[in-house]
Amino acid sequence: MRRRVVVTGLGGICGLGNDVTTIWHEMRAGRSAIGPISNTSLHDIKIKTGCEIKAFPEHDIERKQLVSMDRFSLLAVIAAREAVKHSGLSISDNNTYRIGTTVGVGVCGWEAIEENYRAILLEGKNRAGIFTVPKVMPSAAAGQVSMNLGLRGPVFGVTSACSSSNHAIASAVDQIRLGRADAMLAGGTDAPMVWGILKGWEALRVLSPDTCRPFSANRQGLVLGEGAGMAVLESFEHASARGATILGEIIGVGLSADASDIVAPTVEGPENAMRACLADAGLTPEDVDYLNAHGTGTKANDQIETAAIKRVFGQHAYALSVSSTKSMHAHCLGASGALEMIACVMAIREAIVPPTANFVEPDPECDLDVTPNTARERKLNVALSNAFAFGGTNAVLAFKGV
Repeated sequence: MRRRVVVTGLGGICGLGNDVTTIWHEMRAGRSAIGPISNTSLHDIKIKTGCEIKAFPEHDIERKQLVSMDRFSLLAVIAAREAVKHSGLSISDNNTYRIGTTVGVGVCGWEAIEENYRAILLEGKNRAGIFTVPKVMPSAAAGQVSMNLGLRGPVFGVTSACSSSNHAIASAVDQIRLGRADAMLAGGTDAPMVWGILKGWEALRVLSPDTCRPFSANRQGLVLGEGAGMAVLESFEHASARGATILGEIIGVGLSADASDIVAPTVEGPENAMRACLADAGLTPEDVDYLNAHGTGTKANDQIETAAIKRVFGQHAYALSVSSTKSMHAHCLGASGALEMIACVMAIREAIVPPTANFVEPDPECDLDVTPNTARERKLNVALSNAFAFGGTNAVLAFKGV
């Protein structure tokens, strides 16, 4: 019999707030944290809109660890510590080898990369910083989380661009289902608000100059943000034995690839991932109440995702509540799916669908109920979270209330 995987703790940090309570409060209120980029060192940036973390919360991470961390790893550690505290999970020599972590990341340690380019090319220094390699490696966030919390079970990084969070969570689910761990810290992190990354995204011509308006006819593109989200996942038996409060259950995972184009999505890839998720969860399309869409705010992506949803759900697509919380926390790349996991779990728990903010006018090609601007009360039993990425890597998660 397959082990059930439940969520017992959540942690998060992004432009909306420095903890899950604040992030969910702002999502529920439909408040967008997108605005002008305040970092004055980002010169020569044409698109000056983003979603930054304005101030870090208090933490007691030792300087010895801080000097070896890039920003994306620090965000992951902060979110992971909150998730563990929220879950009440006690980590000791007795259970440390049964607890691990998987952390998704899209662009890894670019803050450290740029610091070294500046030092060597502009300031004339003859060598890079001693911690450059451990700072920039994509698995750094997972390693830093494991060291900070003392996790000695399965620990690894996951990278699949904008699907990284969902792939990391799916991998953690597998570790628990297979019996390799009793508990996993899982989620994603990214800190792309650096000059080189922003210039690269500018070149793609998909960034919005004002804000993110998913599914709205006048949308102009996506907005980049930074953040991290983490969850404590446990087998149902492990959580029950220690008397944990169970926030929700991950009942299905669906993965697929477009195998088509490095940047242009297909309808079939997302469709197959959603179908696979429903099959893994033992659900019919009619069982799903809410779908947290990938919803980037680009014309092509929103229309293709809408078409894929219609193929999978048929007439039930029009009964679904759909929304894109990227309209509020922006596209945090490797962290987006983890922040959207928070939205799904909390939406089910509080019977509230978070809205798609900044919505102005409907697009006839995106004609589903996208919950424009205002949250809606609705009894929710099952929610799906979509994540689709460059390279055609698709990952969909199914959450259920308990």
